[in-house]
Amino acid sequence: MEHRVPHDLGRDLGKRATTAAFAAYAAKYAEYKPRMTWTSDYAADAAFTVKGMDLKGSIVVHEREVTLDLSVPLLLRPFKSKALEVIEREIRVWIDKAKKGGV
Repeated sequence: MEHRVPHDLGRDLGKRATTAAFAAYAAKYAEYKPRMTWTSDYAADAAFTVKGMDLKGSIVVHEREVTLDLSVPLLLRPFKSKALEVIEREIRVWIDKAKKGGV
């Protein structure tokens, strides 16, 4: 299931905001070993480690939204909504910063 975060930044600035958001997330939640690898100009693979298990997903920056999709093992499903909530919150913070020229 994709989770969508709307923005009005365009793709390039949206990517910069998303990259900054993920870096901030990675610093705050280092214990989950967050990793993001850009696979094309606007798409990235993301992974986290929780309780010894990897959660893998994708991030795609579109012209007017960022889509997040996270595959979570059944055992960790309660973690999925919290993870998406925290990532979305970081993206929104950086979208606001980007609008003010802070990215």
